[in-house]
Formats: sequence, C-alpha cells, structure tokens
Amino acid sequence: MATKQTETNSDGDKIRALAAGTFATIKSRLPQGGALQARRLTNKSVQFYWRYSHEGKTHREPIGAYDPKAPPKKLDPGERGYSVAAALKKCDDLGTKHRERLNTGGYLEAKADEAREHQGKKEKQVEMSKRTLKALLAAYVAHLKAQRRRSSSEAATVFRLHVEEPWPSKAATPAAEITVDDVLDMMRRAVEAGKGRTANKLRSYLRAAFQCAVDVRTSAAIPVVFKSFDIQMNPAALTRRDARADRSDKNPLSADQLRTYWGLIKDRNDVQGAALRMHLLTGGQRIDQLLRLQVAKVGDDTITIFDVKGRPGGGPRAHTVPLVKEAAQALKLLSSKGEFVFSTTGGKRPINSATLGNWAREIAREHIDDFQLKRIRSGVETLLAAKGISREIRGHLQSHGLTGVQARHYDAHDYLPEKINALKILLTELLRRPKPAS
Repeated sequence: MATKQTETNSDGDKIRALAAGTFATIKSRLPQGGALQARRLTNKSVQFYWRYSHEGKTHREPIGAYDPKAPPKKLDPGERGYSVAAALKKCDDLGTKHRERLNTGGYLEAKADEAREHQGKKEKQVEMSKRTLKALLAAYVAHLKAQRRRSSSEAATVFRLHVEEPWPSKAATPAAEITVDDVLDMMRRAVEAGKGRTANKLRSYLRAAFQCAVDVRTSAAIPVVFKSFDIQMNPAALTRRDARADRSDKNPLSADQLRTYWGLIKDRNDVQGAALRMHLLTGGQRIDQLLRLQVAKVGDDTITIFDVKGRPGGGPRAHTVPLVKEAAQALKLLSSKGEFVFSTTGGKRPINSATLGNWAREIAREHIDDFQLKRIRSGVETLLAAKGISREIRGHLQSHGLTGVQARHYDAHDYLPEKINALKILLTELLRRPKPAS
C-alpha cells in the first residue's frame, strides 16, 4: 500500500488525521537511516513502524503503539505505548543495529541473531530446570524405588518436608550450585525445631543423592540421568552429623519383658499370634523385610527374606533364617497360597508393618510399659549378648553390621548352625518364668 502523506504541520496532527489502514511518515531521513511511520489500525489505535531499505527492498519493523497522552519529551515507552520522541529513539537504535550489520544481512540478520540468542537462553533455562536440586532429589528417590528400597518413601517425605516446602528457591536452584552452607541451613532448621534425628537423616539422604551424581562418572550401576547434573563436589559430605541425635531410642525389652510378651502370644491360635511368634522366634527380623516373605521362599526348616538396606546399587541381599520347631508351627497358620506369607488377603498383599505393630500393642500394652514392636529386635540382641552369643553371630542372625571387604567378598559361610543355636537359646530363655514385678 502506498504511504499517504498528510499536509498538517505537527506530528500529532498527522497521526490524528490518519484513516484506518493508512500509513503516514512522521519523520524521514533519520540520523541512523530510515523513517518513522505510523498506521491507524482497524480498532482505531495507532502503531509506529521503522521503515528502511536494504539491498533494494523496503522493510517495516513494528515498534509499538502510540500513546497520545505520553509526555512529548519522554524517551522511554510507558505501559500504554510510545511518545513520538520515544519512537524516534527506538528507530535510531534499530538503525544503529542495521548499520553495524550492513555487510552481513543488515537488521534482519541482527534480529535473527537476537531470536536465536533468546531461544538459546530459553532452552538453557529449560535444561537448567531439569538440573535443579529438586530434580536431583527426585532422581535419587526414583533410583531407590528401582532398587526396591523401602527407604524411598522416607527419603521422599524428608525431601518434601525439609527441602522443597521450606526452601522452594533452593529447590529450584541448579543442584551444582548448592553449597555446604545451603545444606547446613536445611539441617539447622530441623535441629532448631527439635528434630536432630531428622536433620541427620536429611544429611544422609542429601549426601547419598549428591554422591550418585559424583560417582556416575565412575560407576555404570548409577543411572545416566545423574550425569546431566554436572556435579563435581558433594556439599553434604563436607557437613557433620550430630552424634547426640543418633543415640538409640529403641529402649530394648528386658529378658523378663520378652518372657512376658512370649506368654501373651504363645498360645494364640490365629493369624495375629502366628505372625507375632514368627517375628520373635526368628530373632526380631526387620519388620518390613519379614512381612514381605514370599511363599516361594519358604523351605522345610528355613525362610529367605531380602535385606534391602545398605549401599545403593548393591541390590537386595538374600538373608536365610533357620526355624525352630515352634516357628515352623506358627508358619503353618499363615498363608500358604498366593505370593505373600504374612497376609490377610489370601497372599495377594502382605500385612502392613503398622498393622502388625498395632496387633502387638493391643496384646501387650496392659502388661508392658511403653510397648513398641521395634523394642523386640533390640531386646533379642541384648538377651543373646547376655547369653554369650558373639556380636558377629548376632549380626548374621539379624542381618546387620555385615560390612567390610572380608564379609562382603570372602566369607561364604551361611552361618546356619550358629543362627539356629542362637534361636534355640532365645527360645530357652523365653520359656523361663519371668520374675514377678516388684
């Protein structure tokens, strides 16, 4: 469309005189080349353009809307648009870019470069959003789940309550930029809330997550997703845990309390009694691991459960437990169909650990002060220690403390004779009459 030239004397008059769909040249022969034009749109607003020529072709670059109420000398655009002075300044800026690139495509190529730069920044932001601390923690939780580690749910909860919710800006920060101070601040918040043990757990999980990202360059067992975080240093590894918060709160049951508990469950001819007897007579195995016992892993005089605690990447470790006669009898009252032994759904799903704990508490709470099922495990170990069972044998029975090169790589003995001997001693002690309460 041909440019319509008006005959009025002022810029404002030229703009007001514009008919819809027509252009008017407001200023021509600008210092940096080209001209300022305006066009009346169908909605009656006015749009400014920079008109220029390059290699024999005419181009118009949109600048922005005209604001008739803007101060005439204002050089920066406002919320409603440009004054004439601001539009002229914009034309000069565009003309300068055009002159700088005159031999390499002019303003169009400069504009294309800006678009590519903007797209690059946008892509970088998207990429960085995949490398945030929150993304690293999610990758670590997924890694734990893939290895069927029960700690995955606890890790997810700790990260949500003590990183993502209270520290959203840190959670959105690239993981590689997280510092030792950041980790300490997160831990300190938990400590100041009276949650020292939780602070130590937070540190452990953060340390493990960052270490996966560090070790991914040396271990093929770690998923490649950790490589994208480009982490060179583990900030959580440079912090120290609070040893005071790690003091045991398990409060082991005494030998007489174990005998009292045994007396409460030994004659119960139901699933509850059988499950609780199995837990006690197998030496207080970790509840979650025992409850996932599969029918296929029950032998004539042993059961095999899987220890998922330990180093990520190692996979679950088979743990075989021998059965004393009373444990084998209790086993017969439990499910022999479906997949899981400890089940009230015909083996389809295992009993929840909270359910087993509630069963035990309902039976024992009136007879044993502050009874908790977790006190069985520490109580059994304490009793066996008092009867001369070595720490090594107790560790093999309860599947803990089995660390070091020798234990992991060279000691192939299954320790079944030693385990069954320890369990027979346990049963003998349980059958003793508890001392009357004073």
